[in-house]
Amino acid sequence: MPLPPRLLVADQVAGGITVLDLPSGRTVAVVEGRHLSEHAGFLALPGGRSAFVDELAGELVVLDPYGPEAGRPLTETTVPVATPAEHLAVDASGRRLAVTTGLGRNEEPWSDLLTVVELRPGRRPHAARVRTRTGEPGVTLVGEGDSHEDTDPLVVLRHREPGTLAAYPWAALLGAAPSCPPAAPAHELPLPDDDGHGDAYDPESGRLFAAAGSGVHRARREGTRLAAEEPLDWAGPGRGYYLRLDPVRRTLWSCVRGGPADPGRWPEWTNDAWFHHLGSGLTGRVPLGPGLVFRLAVAASHIAYARVHPGGDELVLLDPSAPRPRVTARLPLPPMDGAPRPGGTPWDGVQRRAIAASPGAAYTAVTRGGHGEIHLFEGERALTVLKMPTPLDDGGHLALVAPGDGAQADRVGR
Repeated sequence: MPLPPRLLVADQVAGGITVLDLPSGRTVAVVEGRHLSEHAGFLALPGGRSAFVDELAGELVVLDPYGPEAGRPLTETTVPVATPAEHLAVDASGRRLAVTTGLGRNEEPWSDLLTVVELRPGRRPHAARVRTRTGEPGVTLVGEGDSHEDTDPLVVLRHREPGTLAAYPWAALLGAAPSCPPAAPAHELPLPDDDGHGDAYDPESGRLFAAAGSGVHRARREGTRLAAEEPLDWAGPGRGYYLRLDPVRRTLWSCVRGGPADPGRWPEWTNDAWFHHLGSGLTGRVPLGPGLVFRLAVAASHIAYARVHPGGDELVLLDPSAPRPRVTARLPLPPMDGAPRPGGTPWDGVQRRAIAASPGAAYTAVTRGGHGEIHLFEGERALTVLKMPTPLDDGGHLALVAPGDGAQADRVGR
């Protein structure tokens, strides 16, 4: 009998990770006292495993959601890393990972630490920390040919102010001396923008992508250097603040936001799903509606966005296989107590929604922050509401995994 999809539910405020069978919602395993870094998110690894960073413990944690019922532990391994974690990425082998640091609960950038980790099955993992540049860097691990898992990757940091892609050979980082020495990049590629936000990597072409105000900047590896390519535009006004690879259809997705710059006027923000098909080059946008739309989820047959608005929240589903992607459903979501309100920012001291799907399953899960609820959909059908023992303040965080779903092709934490 095939194994069912599983949902990883993190309450980063209360602390804890719960693994649920889908669609039953049966609890398979629980890890208490773990505070996931919501910004770095969950990272898919080969074999249906997932990695995340525990902010309080300062550890990278690798989970095996199918382990407990097969006689393996849920927590496969832990490795000390620097926090607060900003972004998390992995290479083709699934053994080499990098964690950048960001602001955490601070007003200004203050940390310049980068941690690299090499997982060694049957042996103790090896990790090293170096100093790079203070900021909020994104990270991708870029292969050479990328079909060769044993080829050392380049660790590429995407910096702001000034915008730069900085490339570091893997061996130089992993072989760094103790005590967090400074590390100089082997190559730097300037970016025209100082507002980068969003990273993706396409293993088939070997290209990395960095979202910024002027568009999606592209680069490819040439030895230990990076070569810039013509950027992709946002196909209209506004800009995307998030970038994700759909590994099934080899499509990049983002949400382009437009409207007033004042965060208090967020209900007036416009939102379009932006897509770029990496094979055909087709690029375009699909209107989603006003309000707050941010992260998205990739399912087997659709792309899902959660939209928050004073007039009513909804789950928006797009068909990505049509000649041009289009909205196929707008499914209402119940309101949240403590939801963002007009005149205040939509992210400070308010409840949010997390969203998750798997490219190998038909399910989409959306949280109702502060209520301890997860609303589960199968395609366009509302299936059930899963009740959690903690409130999922700030929306919690989710990952949906299915055996053999290929999610590890998206090598940036979500």
